[in-house]
Amino acid sequence: MTSQEIYLERQTFFHGLDPRTKLFTLVTFFVIILYFEDPLWVAPLSFLVLLHGFASGAMTNLRPLRYILLALSVSGIILWNLFAHGTTHLFWIVQRESLYYSIGRTLILVSLVVEGVIFLSTTRYEELTLGLIRLGLPYRAGFAVSTAFRMIPMIVASAYAVAQAQRARGLDLDSGTIIKRVKKYLPLLVPVFLSMIRSTNTFVMALESRGFGARKKRTFYLQIGFRKKDVLCIGCLVLLFAATTYFKVAGYGAIAGLRRF
Repeated sequence: MTSQEIYLERQTFFHGLDPRTKLFTLVTFFVIILYFEDPLWVAPLSFLVLLHGFASGAMTNLRPLRYILLALSVSGIILWNLFAHGTTHLFWIVQRESLYYSIGRTLILVSLVVEGVIFLSTTRYEELTLGLIRLGLPYRAGFAVSTAFRMIPMIVASAYAVAQAQRARGLDLDSGTIIKRVKKYLPLLVPVFLSMIRSTNTFVMALESRGFGARKKRTFYLQIGFRKKDVLCIGCLVLLFAATTYFKVAGYGAIAGLRRF
């Protein structure tokens, strides 16, 4: 994602939802997917996240992250296995219970990243700001949250531009071991941060010149409201939350014999 916009202009069911419904969807998935440890219980929820991504057309934004997600998956399975212990030995220091636990945690981590990207891909920053305000958040706080999300693709775009500029000057960023490549990228963080500080200062001056915060009561060009599709989506999410909560309280989704350090 080298552009400064993560949002994808699509005509899908999820793009047309009220931003508060999208926030409720994000929070619901973030909560219920943390309920379970067993990957057999996590996998259906991860599958729902993938369906959400395909139905909303947001998988395009995941393509540049595929190597990061792969690295997270491999490292997650290895590292989470070190923080758990079981009773059924498989090989070396790996037990069946710890392996199940590491797979489940990795599925959760990847699913959370994917769901976050889906939310940003289907929600404009203006919609996010207005949705937070309608939920009772002060305008300044809502604007600050949406601005923080807006800065993420700007940082990525700035880092990409700096790296390309250094490649044009003859800097080899792709050869050597992983450690050597990381060392080559570290000096590039300085111009990236300087660029972001300069952009932030310009952004602040632009807000002040337009009288940001001068009036407590604001009007909005964008209008939002709940429709039938929002009620349908929220209803399905409530049922999903109630079902997963019931299974969690009933003791399902745990890994028998698992001991965590």
